[in-house]
Amino acid sequence: MAENKLTTQLREDRDLASRVAAERPKQWAPPTLLPDPKPQDGWAYRWVRISTLGQNDPTNISAKLREGWEPVRAADHPEVHVYSDADARFKDNIVIGGLMLCKTPVEFTQQRDAYYQKQTDGQMNSIDSHFMRENNPKMPLFKERRTEVSFGKGN
Repeated sequence: MAENKLTTQLREDRDLASRVAAERPKQWAPPTLLPDPKPQDGWAYRWVRISTLGQNDPTNISAKLREGWEPVRAADHPEVHVYSDADARFKDNIVIGGLMLCKTPVEFTQQRDAYYQKQTDGQMNSIDSHFMRENNPKMPLFKERRTEVSFGKGN
């Protein structure tokens, strides 16, 4: 009897096969300029400018602190690795390239978003009412587009 070629072939057990060959090779990626801190429930994070081109910006940082943003302490987020400058003004905080990591309660950000949405809606209503005041029915500035579907009579 002729033996089948497939049965004479020795097969390697799957357990012995290495998965290393199946893994994708790791690729280099540029580092992020501003690392993200580990999220905490109830807090929103933001990088706030404290200086530009080596010039301090006390107006901006004081405005953000009055808005409710609090500087994040480096000890609270050890996952954000930064080199601390010995002569820095904010030694205990996370500062990268003139930006300081700050946090605020999520409720504050939601209230701020609602405030600015209300401002935007008011401005849009004002523009619409001013625009429609100039409208003349004989020569409309704005024509609402509607489509109508009609069915013809069959012949």
